[in-house]
Amino acid sequence: MRFLLTAEEFGADEALRIGLVQEVLPAGAHLERAVQIAARIADQAPLAVQATLANARVARGATERDAIAELRAALPRILGSGDAAEGAASFVERRPGRFSGSGG
Repeated sequence: MRFLLTAEEFGADEALRIGLVQEVLPAGAHLERAVQIAARIADQAPLAVQATLANARVARGATERDAIAELRAALPRILGSGDAAEGAASFVERRPGRFSGSGG
């Protein structure tokens, strides 16, 4: 709020310190880093990624109670999915998960 109200300028280090950005990269490195992050997300269980994004959208525009209700509604489908079983198996076997996005 301070910067919105005062129009003070700040640099990348301050943006990182106050949590406005999550990483500061050398000039020109942003696309490569974005692709790395996207690949990491793509390796995760699709149902969980979709539910996380949906829950974040609810949380952003509603109350905490609404976000909790959304999460509770999504959990049975996720936890009963083939991907949940694969996630547990890959953890126990210490290997990357092979997720399909299959529901219960």
